[in-house]
Amino acid sequence: MTGPLLRDFAAEQGFPLDDFQVEACLAVEGGQGVLVAAPTGAGKTIVGEFAVHAALATGRKAFYTTPIKALSNQKYHDLVARHGADNVGLLTGDTSIRGEAPVVVMTTEVLRNMLYAGSRTLEGLSHVVMDEVHYLADRFRGGVWEEVIILLPESVQVVSLSATVSNAEEFGDWLTEVRGNTAVIVSEHRPVPLWQHMLVGQTMFDLFAGVDDANILGSRERRSTGVARINPELLEAIRRQERSGAFMDEPRRGRGGGGTRARGGRGIPEKRGGPDQRRGGRPGGGATRAEVVLELDQDGLLPAITFIFSRAGCEGAVAQLLSAGVKLIPEAEGHRIRRLVEQRVGHLTDAELGVLGYWDFVDGLSRGFAAHHAGMLPLFREIVEELFTEGRIRSVYATETLALGINMPARTVVLEKLVKFNGEAHVEVTPAEYTQLTGRAGRRGIDIEGHAVVQWSRGLDPMAVGGLASTRTYPLRSSFRPTYNMAVNLVARVGRHTAREILETSFAQFQADRGVVGLATSVRRNEEALEGYAESMTCHLGDFREYAELRRALADAEKDGARQRAASRRAEAALSMEDLRIGDVFRIGSGRRSGWAVVVTPARSHKGEWSGPTVVTEDKHLHKVTLNDVPAPVAAVARVKVPSHFNAKNPKARRDLATSLRIALPHGEPYAARQAREAGAGAETTGERSARVDDLRRRLKAHPCHQCPEREDHARWAERWWRLKRETVGLQRKVEGRTNTVARTFDRICAALAQIGYLSADGESVTADGERLRRLYSEKDLLAALCLRENVWKRLDAPGLAACVSALVHEPRGEGTDVSPRMPTDEVAAAVTHMQRLWSDVEGLETEHGLTPTGAPDGGIAWAMHRWASGRDLDQVLRGSDLTAGDFVRRCKQVVDLLGQVADAADDAEVRRTARKAMDAILRGVVATD
Repeated sequence: MTGPLLRDFAAEQGFPLDDFQVEACLAVEGGQGVLVAAPTGAGKTIVGEFAVHAALATGRKAFYTTPIKALSNQKYHDLVARHGADNVGLLTGDTSIRGEAPVVVMTTEVLRNMLYAGSRTLEGLSHVVMDEVHYLADRFRGGVWEEVIILLPESVQVVSLSATVSNAEEFGDWLTEVRGNTAVIVSEHRPVPLWQHMLVGQTMFDLFAGVDDANILGSRERRSTGVARINPELLEAIRRQERSGAFMDEPRRGRGGGGTRARGGRGIPEKRGGPDQRRGGRPGGGATRAEVVLELDQDGLLPAITFIFSRAGCEGAVAQLLSAGVKLIPEAEGHRIRRLVEQRVGHLTDAELGVLGYWDFVDGLSRGFAAHHAGMLPLFREIVEELFTEGRIRSVYATETLALGINMPARTVVLEKLVKFNGEAHVEVTPAEYTQLTGRAGRRGIDIEGHAVVQWSRGLDPMAVGGLASTRTYPLRSSFRPTYNMAVNLVARVGRHTAREILETSFAQFQADRGVVGLATSVRRNEEALEGYAESMTCHLGDFREYAELRRALADAEKDGARQRAASRRAEAALSMEDLRIGDVFRIGSGRRSGWAVVVTPARSHKGEWSGPTVVTEDKHLHKVTLNDVPAPVAAVARVKVPSHFNAKNPKARRDLATSLRIALPHGEPYAARQAREAGAGAETTGERSARVDDLRRRLKAHPCHQCPEREDHARWAERWWRLKRETVGLQRKVEGRTNTVARTFDRICAALAQIGYLSADGESVTADGERLRRLYSEKDLLAALCLRENVWKRLDAPGLAACVSALVHEPRGEGTDVSPRMPTDEVAAAVTHMQRLWSDVEGLETEHGLTPTGAPDGGIAWAMHRWASGRDLDQVLRGSDLTAGDFVRRCKQVVDLLGQVADAADDAEVRRTARKAMDAILRGVVATD
């Protein structure tokens, strides 16, 4: 049974809807909110498109929200094609097209800002589609989703589209609690079956044995064991590879044996030619990227996406294919693509194209392959997305940014590695990430099956790959936390008391409260067990608990001496590092970074928080020293000159400083001798500690239970009692810590804001300064507001203001940072220094109130931003910089967005004018055309 709206919608599709799509659409037509959780490629967006259809059919409005601009752009074009340009708008912060249209596609932040501002655009809104809603787990931007879900009027139906998560019902329960009646529709079925493979050397093997589709949960073997059996011939091939160091060429066998001949019409198509036609591999038997893509082409497995997790690796793959002369498309099609690309980039100068790496880019496209990563010019990424989606290019080498939402399905997905750098460390790919990445394989309506290929390398366990491919436990965890901007906006709109109640309805608190139930149950169970342990350690001679406490006190006292000596040494080490100055050379004594180093930023201690010095080591690495690196006191043994404008991100600057360090190193063994001498200091315990230990021993022997013949039996039960008691106390603390956690954080934020005058003294109302903060949505919102209040930017011109604002949005990639970034003018240098002082005040305030610290302003792109806003060419701006053109353009967009907020928030008319001039100065050339 279908409703009239769904009948009309289904008739327009040209294909029958799946059961879960029908169920979800009927719920939407019936006025319910909906959560749809289904695998990538299952067709969840049909439900979102139906919500748009329902809004238009009833003369109301629909918003379609996405987490990223690229997905918003793609969805905008999809909806324009379906409903016409007049009916669809786009709002992404820096783009505004028909914002009052009945259907508006937007990023989630735009909708959040509308809700706080009480925008009239919200009038007549009936449906909000939240695409990729599982993005609320993102630790940087995920909290915006919860703000929107909580703040939307009750009359609005929320249609949430999520990848498969194991706690969809929990998320649905929360949606029902905060939004009202919400239907939860979960589909595990993947319309296009996905085969799992491993590539060992140059031979493809099935990952699993005896299972037609490793993604079908109903498989008998999966039901009984939780994971399908790993292909034994794959295991044998890996063993041979590990023994020999090179994979031996063998004739291809049937599909179950790792060959490429079709089995039952469901395998990899039979390979043309025999073993003698194979291309040679790299040493150790591994196939080159060119060989892999040609193998896939011969096996009929293109188009393919290869995920590399490295921008340089993506660009390197294109360069390798060009060097190998690979061609994946006919020459005539290559010429057509080249002409299309030339038209799209016709507004850019040859100099700009050279900086952007255009020539390799267009050469690769004309041969049928390309890179795709966040460091590329957005225009280039859009061209790649369009050509790949249309099937005109056959292979894309991408970072994981391609896996989120953007509709670029392929027949095959290749994973070169299962380890990635997350900005802080190299970590293994999670099951959820693996599914998101490989979910791109298999195009609905085009392919009868998809293929996921993991390239084997030494140390990669196929059992681990099998676990990734078969795990279905991907819990969605909230990343929500109150912010300064959120606090002043909520207090201004609904008052502090109601704001606190609203935040207590967040998914973060909902999950914490549910966790408390399980913890409380464990506490009750432990308390029952404690009673039994107490009974078992009962002694007829006296109070054995008292005796056990004496034994424990004695053991602790004996250990205390060693602990106190270690703590003393750590304190001495911290003090010794605070004495080091820029240019001092000292030795890092332990850990993987042991060796000589030169200080480029001194240690600092502020309101109880200690931060070690930043150094450049002998091997040219930048590192912030911790007490784990230097557990004992250190002293400078030499000095080297550190240039006043030393840029730690510049490899040449680090290399030069490391050379100076090696030249200045002391000879002989003064360091080792001093360390040995210092290690002996303080080894003796104090007389007071000895007396305390002696007293405890005397009392222990005098206790009546000391003579009990069953003393050690009782002692074992007492030890169990103590262990369980410690565990129970820890659980009780967790229960206390999880209760009202979000609201308590909100209270601390309000207290901090009241202390510096952004809320009234009682925290119940917003001050004039707080009104300014309401319009600033930056990650460093409070710091931006303080800069306006302190008139830090008042005397700057437009390029100078752009340079300073860039310090609030720039986050260096990897571990490198500018210790002393290059400043374009004295005025900018003074302003950035002032910003850093204000940040130090903010950090102290946050430490005082127990809040997560705000990141420091980073002037790493101030010089480049100033030159761009001054009208310089792109090649001049990026010359000598590690910044890619794509990163620079993205930073420019972020700076323009924040400048717009500054123009709205500033009280000073001159600052407002300067901010708008800076926006105009930045929005030109490659930035304006994106």
